[in-house]
Amino acid sequence: MPAEQQLAGVSDLFVVAAVLLYLAAMIGFALELAFGRSKADSAAVPARQPVGAGVGSAGGSSDVPAEVASEPVVEPPAWARKAGWAAMALGWLGWAANLAAIVTRGLAVDRWPWGNMYEFVVAICFAAVTAFLGTQLRQNVRFLGAFVMVTAALGLGFAVKVLYTAAGPVVPALNSYWVAIHVTAAILASGLFIVAGVSGILYLIRGDGMSRLPSRADLERAAHRAIVFAFPVWTFAVIAGALWADKAWGRYWGWDPKEVWAFITWVAYAAYLHARVTAGWRGRAATIVQLLAFGCLLFNLVGVNMFISGLHSYADVSG
Repeated sequence: MPAEQQLAGVSDLFVVAAVLLYLAAMIGFALELAFGRSKADSAAVPARQPVGAGVGSAGGSSDVPAEVASEPVVEPPAWARKAGWAAMALGWLGWAANLAAIVTRGLAVDRWPWGNMYEFVVAICFAAVTAFLGTQLRQNVRFLGAFVMVTAALGLGFAVKVLYTAAGPVVPALNSYWVAIHVTAAILASGLFIVAGVSGILYLIRGDGMSRLPSRADLERAAHRAIVFAFPVWTFAVIAGALWADKAWGRYWGWDPKEVWAFITWVAYAAYLHARVTAGWRGRAATIVQLLAFGCLLFNLVGVNMFISGLHSYADVSG
C-alpha cells in the first residue's frame, strides 16, 4: 500500500478518535454542569444573599427571583469538579487527535487539507474546539464545554457519514497559495462563530428562574466576545476571496452563490455588532439577530455547497 494511502487511513482513524474523545469530554462537562454547581451559583448571585439585597440607592429592586436569592449554596461534590477537569484533559486530547487528522491528511494529499467539504468541516470542528479551549485559558467558560464538544463530535460524524471524500488531488483552481490565506481565515472565523452560536442557543433555552445553566449575562458576554474576534477575520476572508477570484477568474465579484452568501453572512454579523453599539441592543433581541447571522453562516458553509451549483462547486461532497 502506498505511503499516501496509509497516511490517509491514519487520518481517518484520528478523526474517529477525536469523535470519541469529544464525546467523552462532553460527558465530563455535562456531569460538572449538572452536579458541580448549585442553581444559585448558576444564577450568579452571592451565597445566602438576602431578599432585596440588590436594591440600589435610587430605590430600584433586584430582578433576581426571591427564591433564587435566598437559596443557600450547597458545596458541590468533589467528584463533579474532578469530572470537569477530566473533561478538559479529554478535550485537549480530542483537539490533538483532530489536529493529527488534519496534518496526516495534508501529508497524504501533499496540499492544504481543506480542498473539499469533508476536509473543510473537519477543520472547522477543530477551529471551534480551539476557540473554546483558547478562551478557557483566559477566562472560565467551562459551562460551554459540553455543548461545544457535542457540536464538534456531531460535525465530525456528519463529515464522515455524509461528506467523506477519499484523499486525492483537487481541481487546479485550488492549487493556489490563496487556499492558505482565504480558506484558513474562513475556518478560523467559523470556529469562533460556532462558539457564539452555541452560546446564543443556550441563551434562548435558559429560563429566567433557577437553572444549572450559566447566567444569560455570561452566555451573552461569551457570544459577543467571540463575534468581536471573528468578525474582522471573516472580513479578511471575504476580501481575500475577492482577490483570489480576480486571480483565478479575472474578476473580483461575480454574484456566485458562495460569494453572495459570504457577503450576506458578513452583513448579518455587522448588523448584530452595529445594533449593540448604536442602538444598545442587548439580551434576547441581540441574540436573535446573532442566531440569524449564524444560520446564514451555516447555509454558506454547507448548504450552498450541497444544494446550489456555482463556481465553488468544486468544494462539494464529491470533492
